Amino acid sequence: MKILVCDVCDFEQEKLNEIKKNCEDELILTNEPLSLSLLDQQDSIDGISILGYSYVDESILDKMSEKQIRYLSTRTIGYDHIDVTYAKSKGIHVYHAYYDPNNVADFTIMLMLILLRKAKVSICRSLVNDFSLDGLQGRELRSLTVGVIGTGKIGSTVIKNLSGFGCKIIAYDPFEKEEVKQYASYVPLDELYQKSDIITLHIPLTKENYHMIQAKTIDKMKKGVILINTARGQLIHTKDLIDALEQEKIAGAGIDTLEEENGVMHEHIGVRIIDNRDLLYLKQFPNVVYTQHYAFYTKEACDSMIVCGIRSIQDGYHQIKTICEI
Repeated sequence: MKILVCDVCDFEQEKLNEIKKNCEDELILTNEPLSLSLLDQQDSIDGISILGYSYVDESILDKMSEKQIRYLSTRTIGYDHIDVTYAKSKGIHVYHAYYDPNNVADFTIMLMLILLRKAKVSICRSLVNDFSLDGLQGRELRSLTVGVIGTGKIGSTVIKNLSGFGCKIIAYDPFEKEEVKQYASYVPLDELYQKSDIITLHIPLTKENYHMIQAKTIDKMKKGVILINTARGQLIHTKDLIDALEQEKIAGAGIDTLEEENGVMHEHIGVRIIDNRDLLYLKQFPNVVYTQHYAFYTKEACDSMIVCGIRSIQDGYHQIKTICEI
């Protein structure tokens, strides 16, 4: 079979070359995103693997169906850049990647500690030889209540790791897990908003939870709450977050992903003009830590996503082929 691998990044090249060398199937590697013109250039493709830089809409899926390409994988955990419902209607199998949750869970707790100890201000001061303590008094995790929204693999790992800090942990998820209950208490979402000193998001993006953190929900939170988002940027209404920071309703935010990050995410902007005013304004707050959507970015996780991206197509193709032959 032949697999077109799009969006290839420098950090993926070594692992993909290794797979290509030891693989019976043909891999065509390109750093281009998936597009209609790229599809027109390809013949006899059986599967396509992408990253989040490619947006797979109805036009792309129609072209894939026309060219009888039945397998699509994303080398990411999230798949909101793919119209999965339409893909299903066209008979296209869609796969997403997997990695162990430790990378994002570790990153999440790191953001909490950075914000609690006001490390951003401390580091910036030390760079100009300002070693004063004014405004740097922090808080300890053991004194606080942490609310975890979403107890899937990552959320559950965050909870387990947080248990060692001695903080009170509450959680919300429509599907409760017994193993989580030894570390955290499940509560209704409104109660989590009201009682948490820190709130951290670990849910996929859906139509139902788009902008779930907005003015109305922020009003339910404690004054001085800290907000962490290592999940999906569109879960938070950026302008409402900015308003809450200005009003000191939110005391700090750890943001690894932002809803308006297209054209900025994973790019070296350099001296180019950025027209993303919300991003520029948000990151200037002394109590906001904005990182470049890289909570996932460890060697272990990247290798796992690459392998998933290729193997899922191979397994799907060969399984279906075997069934058809029978």
